[in-house]
Amino acid sequence: MKTWAGAVVEGGVVGDGGRRLGEADLGHGLGRRATLVQFSSAFCQPCRATRRTLAEVAAMVDGVAHVEIDAEERLALVRDLEIARTPTVLVLDAAGRIVRRAAGQPRRADVIAALGQAV
Repeated sequence: MKTWAGAVVEGGVVGDGGRRLGEADLGHGLGRRATLVQFSSAFCQPCRATRRTLAEVAAMVDGVAHVEIDAEERLALVRDLEIARTPTVLVLDAAGRIVRRAAGQPRRADVIAALGQAV
């Protein structure tokens, strides 16, 4: 398994069989170029750090949105996407296709590199 510096990149997800997420799934519109989707839970310390990292990257890269989803409030989506822990980050391309997925706290440089597959 590859890692995003401590975050486990889960195998078999690149392309994810063409799976797409949209505004109805996320409760938020997609970024023009890419979207960073973060699944979090209320008492997750790494989720807070991940929130800051993803927000910084989204602010740095034009056309990238950051969407945070409370895993406890969206259990059906969590089950559908087989989210096993928080934080889990999905990188979506402009069409909402899942191109990268990692569980755990990623580093900023690794998130930027992962965006390279989406934009």
